[in-house]
Amino acid sequence: MSTLAAVLVVLAAALHVGFFVMESLLFTRPPVRRRFGLSAADAEVVRPMAYNQGFYNLFLAVGAVVGVVTSSVPVAAFACAVMAGAAVVLVTTDRKFLPAAAVQGVPPLLALVLLAA
Repeated sequence: MSTLAAVLVVLAAALHVGFFVMESLLFTRPPVRRRFGLSAADAEVVRPMAYNQGFYNLFLAVGAVVGVVTSSVPVAAFACAVMAGAAVVLVTTDRKFLPAAAVQGVPPLLALVLLAA
């Protein structure tokens, strides 16, 4: 695994740890819920689903880091492929999510390209 690929995998993992923190720990705080475009009442309704989704993001991040630490290209590639796939799903939900999908998907996609090379 090249150094640049490893850096991109770790960057993607760090972003997903950030998503975990927002979705599972800070979701109903005003700055976070506004980032998701939700009112206080809507954030309370969505909170259980966001909590669960945050842990998915954390587990993906752990998988990506395990791939780097163990020099396992298949593990790192799998984690990055899932991250990139989730970004595609996000943008197909609504085009307004394109910026968020780019933040979520570009680092793991670039990592995948380098891991494949």
